Amino acid sequence: MRQSDSLHSSGRLQQTHDTFPVHLIGVTQPHGVLMVLTESDFMITQVSENADLHLGISLQSLLGKSLLDILESTAQLQHNLEACTEQPVYIPISLPISDAIKHFDGQIHRINESIILELEPAGLQTVIQLTSLQNNVQRAIGRLRQIDDINDFLQASVQEIQAFTGYDRVMVYQFDHTQAGSVVAEVKPSDAVSYLGLHYPATDIPSLVRQLYQQGVVRYIPDLTASPVNLLTAEVSGLAETPPDLRHSMLRGVDPCCIEYHQNMEVTALLVISLVRNNQLWGLLSCHHPTKKYLPYAVRSACAVLGQFIAAELAGKVNQNELNYLNSLKAIQTDFIESIAAAQDFKQALIHPEPRLLDMVNAKGAAVCLDQDITLIGDTPALADVQALIDWSMADKVTEIFHTNCLSKDYPAGANFQTIASGVMGLKISQLRRYLILWFRPEVLQTVNWAGNPDNGIHKTEDGDVFLCPRNSFQQWQETVQATALPWKPVEISSALALKNAIVGIVLNKADELAQINLELERSNRELDSFAYAASHDLKEPLRGITNFSNIILKRYSQNLDESAIKKLRTLVKLSERMDRLIDALLRFSRLGQAELHYQSTDLNDLITNVIDGLEASQADTAPSLNVLLPRPLPTVNADPALITEVLSNLLSNALKYTNKPQPKIEVGYLTADEWQREDGGLPAHTCALYVKDDGIGIRKRHFQNVFRLFKRLHERDSYGGGTGVGLTIAKKIIERHGGQIWLESNYGEGTTFYFVLNCEEK
Repeated sequence: MRQSDSLHSSGRLQQTHDTFPVHLIGVTQPHGVLMVLTESDFMITQVSENADLHLGISLQSLLGKSLLDILESTAQLQHNLEACTEQPVYIPISLPISDAIKHFDGQIHRINESIILELEPAGLQTVIQLTSLQNNVQRAIGRLRQIDDINDFLQASVQEIQAFTGYDRVMVYQFDHTQAGSVVAEVKPSDAVSYLGLHYPATDIPSLVRQLYQQGVVRYIPDLTASPVNLLTAEVSGLAETPPDLRHSMLRGVDPCCIEYHQNMEVTALLVISLVRNNQLWGLLSCHHPTKKYLPYAVRSACAVLGQFIAAELAGKVNQNELNYLNSLKAIQTDFIESIAAAQDFKQALIHPEPRLLDMVNAKGAAVCLDQDITLIGDTPALADVQALIDWSMADKVTEIFHTNCLSKDYPAGANFQTIASGVMGLKISQLRRYLILWFRPEVLQTVNWAGNPDNGIHKTEDGDVFLCPRNSFQQWQETVQATALPWKPVEISSALALKNAIVGIVLNKADELAQINLELERSNRELDSFAYAASHDLKEPLRGITNFSNIILKRYSQNLDESAIKKLRTLVKLSERMDRLIDALLRFSRLGQAELHYQSTDLNDLITNVIDGLEASQADTAPSLNVLLPRPLPTVNADPALITEVLSNLLSNALKYTNKPQPKIEVGYLTADEWQREDGGLPAHTCALYVKDDGIGIRKRHFQNVFRLFKRLHERDSYGGGTGVGLTIAKKIIERHGGQIWLESNYGEGTTFYFVLNCEEK
């Protein structure tokens, strides 16, 4: 036989860190015997070197032999070995030792293609004692079940565990979101130092140890001063010498760091019961005793049952509190989302009334960012600070939601406004657009009572490696924590995500509704255009008949009519001709909606020259002379030249028509997107705003939109040269079909400027 490779015996545990594999420690505690068996024939491949003391069987007689050949083989034992799983199972075993029968509490489980068998000497428990123990557990459960308050429940729990175990001190140790812990309930001797309310850093219980606690219910160490027992390995060919995985073993040895840590607390015996809530390690029931303390297996099993009940009951109480809070958030959320869905203005629905957006996540302030529009609500940093924070979050935070209760750790500039916004939660409504909501929580100054200075257990080597060593003192050590807000609860984060999902759903629904409306509108417009064209075309024929017959009557029968009849016939002819012009305009307007645009590179200088020539040729001798100023050559645009010619013709015609000056001044020019410096918004890239400016009679502001209505004239029918009132309507439709927009600015009595936007080609 040979001694197994042990992490303990190699001396590598003088210092330990967060990644030390304590389940591969390779040593056991001396109060029992541990064997490692093969799955196939139950051969003993490893055994603790104290086996001969407990079993009265030499190590040579155990190693390399089948357990069934050594122990009295029973069908029940063989069945238990064959059926064992990764979950430890209790089996009682009795052995004849020195002409007497010795009883053992056994536990078996399977791991890594091996079977672990552990034996502890058992006292003779009578049926009456076991029944009494079971009754005591049931009574304890009954008493605890009556307690609703969580703090009272935890305090009662440590008292019940102390009554079962007789340990000197029993505590409930709760983990927080950083895996640091604090003592939230305690029972102790009256003259002992209290640990209640003290905090312990996460490094006190390394992550791998926490994982083992989560997997196992009870960790039992009756004597921290006892010498560890090595595992011996059978000298069998091909047998690995690696330490066995003892993560589920009740006899797993104790690493020196843990021993030193607890001895510094003057602890010799230790019992730890895991409190697992929702498959997560919520905390520990930790029992300390200043001297050796051996507990029968039955008592430890009773404590395990009681611990499982405490964890389940605790989960129910905590879950109920969270559920109550969740329901209150849900009520706020439902009302909020309904108002957003019904609102016409999305932004106003978000920010009014203010408390709803804040109450959804229990925040003191918020910022709603919709592209460049930022609205601040409640207590927030200054607008410039919020803008910089938004820039950082959009660039650095790729997830849809992020949160911190110490912003300055991730964002150093946050220290400038930590009193208002140490806690921040950001929700990205859109990954494509700059749409997000930021919630803020203020700094909460906290005085944390540590069980000793937590930094005293952290040491660095010359190479920069960090090692964790036991602290020598657990006296209360105070630290003031700044730049930290209350942490965001999972239900608050879920509430924010639900808001985003609801907003996306509302937007999608509205988009679907809008798409359907657009389809209906498009269909209606097509039908309307077709109807207008057909109706106008069909009206032309009877109208021509009315005009022709009226003229015939005037020509052939005027001598038979009195002056009144002749006057009425002439009025009828004029009205028919006006009607004809209106129908022509309607036909032109309807064709605009159906005709295909012929885009091409169009030099506006050529177009404006042709328009001016045409207007000069058509105007009457009494009309004012046409004087058009071009401050600089006009650009080249991508447009339908025939339609843009019509726009320019209509605008110049109006500028010439609506004037009271003999020599009106008309200016035609343009501004590029870079030159546009107006407060009402910028121009899209690669576009330009063309304008036609006159010094005519002007338009009152209340009529700015009316001038674009079909057949709408602001003056008497025949004043200012008359007209059908359709020119500007046609111009508006042409520009909109080009994807642009047209509008005007005017000072009544001083003149008017019409602007329209087209796509410009780069020079």
